[in-house]
Amino acid sequence: MSARGRRVTRQAPSPGAAPCPTPCPASRTSWSAWPCSGGIFDVPRKQARIASIDNDANQPDFWDDPQKAQAILKEKSQLEAVLGDFAKAQTALDDAAVMRELAESESDEAARAEAEGQLLEAQARVQKLELARMLSGPNDGATALVDINAGAGGTESMDWANMLLRMYLRFCDQKGWKVELTDSTPGEEAGFKSVSFMVEGEFAYGFLKAENGVHRLVRISPFDANARRQTSFASVFVYPQVADDIEIVIDDKDVKREAIRASGAGGQKVNKTSSAIRLTHLPTNIQVHVQTERSQQANEKTAWMLLRSRLYEIERKKREAEKAEVEAGKMDIGFGSQIRSYVLAPYQMVKDHRTGIESGNPQAVLDGDLDAFIEAQLLGVKNPSKAQD
Repeated sequence: MSARGRRVTRQAPSPGAAPCPTPCPASRTSWSAWPCSGGIFDVPRKQARIASIDNDANQPDFWDDPQKAQAILKEKSQLEAVLGDFAKAQTALDDAAVMRELAESESDEAARAEAEGQLLEAQARVQKLELARMLSGPNDGATALVDINAGAGGTESMDWANMLLRMYLRFCDQKGWKVELTDSTPGEEAGFKSVSFMVEGEFAYGFLKAENGVHRLVRISPFDANARRQTSFASVFVYPQVADDIEIVIDDKDVKREAIRASGAGGQKVNKTSSAIRLTHLPTNIQVHVQTERSQQANEKTAWMLLRSRLYEIERKKREAEKAEVEAGKMDIGFGSQIRSYVLAPYQMVKDHRTGIESGNPQAVLDGDLDAFIEAQLLGVKNPSKAQD
């Protein structure tokens, strides 16, 4: 009987176990050698969150805040999409495993070829899942703000900044994202000293943040009468658009309210009423205590104002720390600091120095074909030559 005509029972994966995020090519390894890393997608947690949202959505006050309700339902939709992709990836991996085992046991070359195709399909699904997991940061879904600044190289670098702008505009167009130029300083002869633009689209910041750093170009200069080879640099800085205001919403169930006796001047002037108020914010353990007014209502109003102010300050400092972390990612624009090199002469190659990913078609890259470079960076691929250093 041929491999495709038999049925094999395989041991089922543990609940919530994820497919291997970086499967090896089928032609280079047997199925049993694939290094699966169960649990990285945290399926049970996502399922529990969906159940929790369904329960909340059935509450009569769910739509009291329409904006919040819509955001929660959007979260549910995204979780369901991830779980759907996970199920498809698991099915593809299981089918490919069964077909490969049968092909090997029966020496069925046709089935082996079919298994190879299924494994490639499974690879694509798993990579999509892993990307979704990598794009789960708090700002990854935000609008991206991009700054390009020419570096060492004068007119050459200003022209290079313009070439990078064109590359990103084409990349965004291929993604279906909306781009708006927000600022620019033209160069004296060509290109830009600096140019800024805003990108709106699904996970725009999540993808484009991988482009943060210095980009190096090597080419025969179109501005040199002697046609000498020149090296140019430009920096790309990407950061998320965040709301200017900080809205502090305090859930009543997160606050412990206590009415306590206020202290007085002593003797007969001691305030015997329970007019003082103490509020404890349970998630942060912040306490505020107010007893300045004789009215408990007035003290409570002041206490809530102080609590909101304390929480506002914590959130403000948190955002400043996040901004400082992004700013720390900026590099000097010059030799030795580049994240990627684009070589047009004497040979043609684009190489990402962080991941080791290369392309022998720099024109395609400059026309916006950046997916391989961006995805490798997001997936945490490391340059093998650097890993040995």
